[in-house]
Amino acid sequence: MIKEALQYIIGIQQPRIEEINGQKYYFTSNGIPSLVGECRRCEALEISTLTSLVDYIKGSLADDFAAPGVVPKMIIHVESETEVNLVSVFNGDMGRWTIANVRARIPQIALNKFIGQEQFIIQMQSMFIDNMDKAVVLQVAGNVEDKTVANYGDDGVSQKATIKTGLANVEDVIVPNPVKLQPFRTFHEIEQPEIDFIFRMRNGADGVACALFEADGGAWKFRAVHSIAEYLKEELKDVENIAVLS
Repeated sequence: MIKEALQYIIGIQQPRIEEINGQKYYFTSNGIPSLVGECRRCEALEISTLTSLVDYIKGSLADDFAAPGVVPKMIIHVESETEVNLVSVFNGDMGRWTIANVRARIPQIALNKFIGQEQFIIQMQSMFIDNMDKAVVLQVAGNVEDKTVANYGDDGVSQKATIKTGLANVEDVIVPNPVKLQPFRTFHEIEQPEIDFIFRMRNGADGVACALFEADGGAWKFRAVHSIAEYLKEELKDVENIAVLS
């Protein structure tokens, strides 16, 4: 009995690993526990604006991770035109913590497919920044007469349609192409990128249908990512230990 008791005491004094509430702890010979692995994952802060990210870095970040007034070394990674992550530098186990995740709140815009005339007009008015080409597209799409859209040539791009120009007047117009438009597709703190679109219309069973097809091969995304990075660099130019990557 005494022998078994001594073996038990010796056993619990040996270094060991135990799992408690889903976390693994390392117990030293004197019984002091510590978490296994230096990287203790934190729950990433979920926010939706670049302004909030800047405010967090300038304010709360220093208090959360380092001495007051000192911002720890961090990396801002502009993942895409709609996502930015604030991550730590390498920790002891060569991993990184995601401190904050920023996702832009942008409207769902129906692009690269035909939609009804009324839906198209509402979308143009509410989800695109005003410019000259937007006004032209709205004039044509809003006044085109049903069953008058026709192919103007055999290149598959040029079209003509009959639109109302007054109370009783109508005239044939060439559908404008390409058009430069600025839909809301990235963070509101930066200028929305100007994108080339092919504007098409067609006659359908339910009336005229309209569509905008992207025509720049996605180049606008690279411009948006660059603009986000430049915005953050300017806003954080007086903050040390922050690198902005895009």
